[in-house]
Amino acid sequence: MCDVRRAIVLARIPRVVFGAWDPKAGAAGSVLDILSEPQLNHSPDVVGGVLEDECAALLTDFFEERR
Repeated sequence: MCDVRRAIVLARIPRVVFGAWDPKAGAAGSVLDILSEPQLNHSPDVVGGVLEDECAALLTDFFEERR
């Protein structure tokens, strides 16, 4: 498990909120849903798509500048 996901579970963070879904590599409801695995002892609420268009534009612009 990735360090961020491990930290979220171990810290028992109650809610994870993010803006843009990642259809290719997302792990919070897109490709995988690692935060709701029944084997984990904590499952936070996951809210995705908050200001989705704005967040997606920021990410797109960021990575276009890097290319």
